[in-house]
Amino acid sequence: MAKKKHKDTIAVRTQLNKTEFNEHSVPLYLTSSFVFDDAETMRAMFADEKPGNIYSRFSNPNTAELVEKICLLENAEAGVAMASGMATVFTTFAALLKSGDHVLCCNSVFGATHTVLEKNLSKFGISHTYVDIHKPNEWSKAIRSNTKIIFVETPSNPAIDLIDLEWLGKFSAKNKTILIVDNCFATSVLQQPIDFGADLVIHSATKYLDGQGRVLGGIVVGKKNLIDEIRAFARSTGPSLSPFNAWILSKSIETLSVRMDRHSSNALKVAEYLEKHPDVESVKYPFLKSHPQYKLAKKQMTQGGGMIAFLIKGGLKRGKKFLDALEMASMTANLGDTRTIVSHPASTTHAKLTEKDRVDSGVLPGLIRISAGLEHIDDIIADLDQAFKKSK
Repeated sequence: MAKKKHKDTIAVRTQLNKTEFNEHSVPLYLTSSFVFDDAETMRAMFADEKPGNIYSRFSNPNTAELVEKICLLENAEAGVAMASGMATVFTTFAALLKSGDHVLCCNSVFGATHTVLEKNLSKFGISHTYVDIHKPNEWSKAIRSNTKIIFVETPSNPAIDLIDLEWLGKFSAKNKTILIVDNCFATSVLQQPIDFGADLVIHSATKYLDGQGRVLGGIVVGKKNLIDEIRAFARSTGPSLSPFNAWILSKSIETLSVRMDRHSSNALKVAEYLEKHPDVESVKYPFLKSHPQYKLAKKQMTQGGGMIAFLIKGGLKRGKKFLDALEMASMTANLGDTRTIVSHPASTTHAKLTEKDRVDSGVLPGLIRISAGLEHIDDIIADLDQAFKKSK
């Protein structure tokens, strides 16, 4: 029996079968539809009695390769790729929920996820409750008889809080709910939530899976019976991923492990630098020993990832001056890029939340989020250092 390959190798070597041209790199399949050999084959494919490609809104070879890779990396049975991370979040909710259902969600999640729960799903009679990511006893009190889904991010965006996936997996199973974990910050290289009991794992592929700020994409993987429902909904409603973006993302995953090593290494050094800086009140980074959940991070993650959050002394006013003083780091609506990105969540990604919801999520006025890039660590720290000095 052949030895089981490491995940790094799987990410590089998982490819579609070669065509008659015997190419080394998988080609792009830029076609809207596919031809059938005969009328009976066409009928059987439309009836889901025979596998194959019908139309690129339903499936495409490039998308299939991407999904296969993420399933292998996440230890998942099946998956669906979509046009963006938020298309994936909404489609997953919409496919699995109905009027009268309830969602239990950790209070520290991406701003657009808050919006989907607060404004979009509520219009269809779907309710939700936020629970403190640090207080397991609140989860037991908040669960309802109509709770269908538990949704969490870990590490969370942007406060870099963690939740015990092993505990949550058991809690979800006990209460017969669907556990969905947004694994965007850690990626499947650093954390596999399905191993701890998650039913579904979601990625905004726009972030680390692409890693170079080029294309949009999203993917959900997990139990086949749930994925079948999501795929059927997506097939009808059309949040499909383009073959070109799927091709880019599949190629990007070949370097994901190498990139996450460097992101994590740089982020830890940045966090250690910030922790010693006199103008910083506090720093959150999973593999920083001062993180209140450091032991948990070491238990369920192999490295700390590339995201850091810190509170700057001087609050909102000082924070804006600090961002304006940066010379190398980018201010942009993204993360997980090769380039270091610095943002102010309270005035951008989480600006539409109420002040109470922002505070409950850990999004304080002086909170600054850093996505550590792949530049030389000395240059990243030098840019932060000069920005601290200029913003006094």
